[in-house]
Amino acid sequence: MNQLTTPAPTFFSERLSQLASALNPQKLLKMTIIPFVAILMFLLLWSAGASQVQTSLGVFPGPAKVWQQTQSLWQEHQAERVKEVAFYERLQKRIDKAVAAGKPEQKIERLRNRQYTGKETFIDQVLTSLITVATGFLLASLFAIPLGIIIGMNHTIYSAFNPIIQLLKPVSPLAWLPLVTMVVSAVYVSADPMFSKSFLTSAITVTLCCLWPTIINTAVGVAGVDKDLLNVSRVLRLGWFTKTVKIVLPSSIPMMFTGLRLSLSIGWMVLIAAEMLAQNPGLGKFVWDEFQNGSSNSLARIMVAVIAIGFIGFLLDRGMLSLQKIVSWDKNAILR
Repeated sequence: MNQLTTPAPTFFSERLSQLASALNPQKLLKMTIIPFVAILMFLLLWSAGASQVQTSLGVFPGPAKVWQQTQSLWQEHQAERVKEVAFYERLQKRIDKAVAAGKPEQKIERLRNRQYTGKETFIDQVLTSLITVATGFLLASLFAIPLGIIIGMNHTIYSAFNPIIQLLKPVSPLAWLPLVTMVVSAVYVSADPMFSKSFLTSAITVTLCCLWPTIINTAVGVAGVDKDLLNVSRVLRLGWFTKTVKIVLPSSIPMMFTGLRLSLSIGWMVLIAAEMLAQNPGLGKFVWDEFQNGSSNSLARIMVAVIAIGFIGFLLDRGMLSLQKIVSWDKNAILR
């Protein structure tokens, strides 16, 4: 009976210990108060400095003006969604009338296929950029991780690929954009395309720029696997696949994720620049359109986009860090 009741105090004591650790004054100061004070000082300096900068469009926007435009952009998004709902309600009434009147099925089908063509809001542009960078990053990872493993495990293959990697790695991301645009326009010809050409152009450009950090870091991580572990695999006569999965991959995860985090951050920066240059839908196009618009609110809206780009980049990096903690065998490793 005592054995059945002992886990409860142990459970609560562990939770109390965790709570006490979380409420530790030094940890609380480091994790919350210091970052809050730093952000507050940044906002004060921003507000004071912005009021001293006069541009052709007026005073440079401070935090208050940027917050006001953030709310305005959200209200515009909500208003656009209301219009979209009203459009589909009217369309459904037309379809119902056509069905009741016995109109030809072909005409009814054309009505069903109609899509709302309202303007893309700031939130829509954010989602477009996120989908694009995720697509490009995943494509690059699916190619770069296996290639990095193969290169890292075989010195001959490494010698063969290294000159190519070193040649293409320094190429400016935007140098790929006109080439990718022309290739996509020439190759991707379809009367009913599954993806828009602008989406493919941006995603492929991101893919080309995400490859190199992941390949290089994965190869370095694989090549740096402890020799004792490899000797153990030889003693146990493990096959290539088993050795790779059981020994090489777990040991190279830190370097691999360093490459993935670098690739994702580079891909995100490249995407914004590519959207601005090619005028493809996304946050980059939003920034460029506001710059060309030249209204009194344009600078504040551009600052909203700049902050959103930085914040999303931070969240993407934290997401990769969390994924690394999940798949890493060393749960006590300090990751930053």
